[in-house]
Amino acid sequence: MLELPAVDAGGGWLIFALPPAELAAHPSGDGDAARHELYLMCDDVKATVTELQAKGVELARPVSDEGFGLVTALKLPGGGELGHFGAR
Repeated sequence: MLELPAVDAGGGWLIFALPPAELAAHPSGDGDAARHELYLMCDDVKATVTELQAKGVELARPVSDEGFGLVTALKLPGGGELGHFGAR
């Protein structure tokens, strides 16, 4: 559904081939609580969400404006979330 090339490494573990990417590490602001989040980035969140929903992808939370851009999350089959953000 995300249309990223992938290989199955066995046992359902997918490895995705991604375009050039960026990585940022930010403090969580939660004191000692450890937390890890992965976000996909796009130019137009609303258009991307519309396209993904047409393919059956469900949002875990509505699109919200966080000041630096628009943010949402996609529901994963195992019950987790995959963050997604982009320009306003």
